[in-house]
Amino acid sequence: MPTSIVSFAEQLARHAEATVTQALLRHVPGLEPLPESEFETGCTPKDVIFARDTLRLYHYRPVRDEVYRVPVLFVMSLINRYYIVDLAPQRSLVEHLVKEGFDVYLIDWGTPRHQHRHLRIDDYVTDYVPQCIDKVLQDAGETDISVIGYCLGGTLAAMYAAMNPKGPLKNLACFATPINADGLATYKQWTAAPHFDVDALVERLGNVPPEVVTSSIDVLRPFQKASSELALLAHADDEDFVRDHLRLAKWAGDQVPFPGEAFRQLVKDFLRDNSLYKGTLTLAGKEVDLARMRCRLLHVVAEHDHIVPRASSADLVVLAGSISKRELVMKGGHVSLVAGKNAMKRLWPELTTWLEECST
Repeated sequence: MPTSIVSFAEQLARHAEATVTQALLRHVPGLEPLPESEFETGCTPKDVIFARDTLRLYHYRPVRDEVYRVPVLFVMSLINRYYIVDLAPQRSLVEHLVKEGFDVYLIDWGTPRHQHRHLRIDDYVTDYVPQCIDKVLQDAGETDISVIGYCLGGTLAAMYAAMNPKGPLKNLACFATPINADGLATYKQWTAAPHFDVDALVERLGNVPPEVVTSSIDVLRPFQKASSELALLAHADDEDFVRDHLRLAKWAGDQVPFPGEAFRQLVKDFLRDNSLYKGTLTLAGKEVDLARMRCRLLHVVAEHDHIVPRASSADLVVLAGSISKRELVMKGGHVSLVAGKNAMKRLWPELTTWLEECST
């Protein structure tokens, strides 16, 4: 894309953001400022039941006297913060599931520090995730578990399922999960050798700054931020709209560094070689073959997802060896699929029904 267009888009976004900020600070007559407390996230009551390095394993406090037998564990992406599924009271998928009687847990990966630059995808799939599953089962006193994976978290969970077909994973729900790198044409072009030297990047920086990842996403829709801010200005007198918008904007801007070796592996093995899709990926010396998956599978994809297009995600259900497997295509984008008013009407009821059927 020409530099002039990107530059214009950035200038427009900054101007729109400044205009909206002025409005929200009462520089427009008749508008009241919204207190910072309105934008607190991750509010559903929880306890840390396990910690390791920056990882925190949360158990959300049940609100019903009886809960479904099979516990539910969220495996989140390595790029974003976990609270997209716990944005605010009445806007939280986690809160919704707790109220529906599920025993809910979540892995918060935290923010990797310099000493974590050597972490590989192997470490997450063959060490961290299995250990967290063991801790959940011990805490819940059960032998089966359901896992929910969002975006790259779904990819990690699918890898775990493929490597542990006889393990405790009974049900796997994935949302907008990339599998086939050929469906990520822009990312593949961005990270193609030799102009993208991932080895030099990782050796020089250690962990990869979040801006490296977000810049590639912004290029997909260079005017999205500007149009989003203008939409906020147009609804500046609608407090519900403003709250929802600013919470999502907070999450979108709260990305974390990517562990260097995991990033190198993601670029070389997943994007360039497309090894997960081809069935040639190995982790910790073991083959990752999605055809070996045996858990019950639900994959929900967004019709208008520009971050993980369906061309990248649709093959999960095709390749999975699970007998019971289902794909749902829903209206929305990558984020609105799981969070916001539309998600509350579309995804959440479908997920609840699917989990109810297999959690006793």
